[in-house]
Amino acid sequence: MGWAGMTNGALLQLAAESFDVLLTTDRNLAFQQNMATLRLSIIVLRAPSNDISVLRPLIPSVLEALLRIKVGEVVQVEV
Repeated sequence: MGWAGMTNGALLQLAAESFDVLLTTDRNLAFQQNMATLRLSIIVLRAPSNDISVLRPLIPSVLEALLRIKVGEVVQVEV
């Protein structure tokens, strides 16, 4: 997509142009960026690690969150 070397703020702006929701394990992202300026929702996966075997049980909660999340909202999903 040609996004290599961009800063987080610029990456989020580009992501907002192409995507509705960002799925991340970065718990600090919403505190480091001005979410009010983005038309992007964020789902934060809270888990002890980002290993797929640890994250997989969160998928049903992620699917529920996708149904109700609003633009600009940050939702945390945890075990």
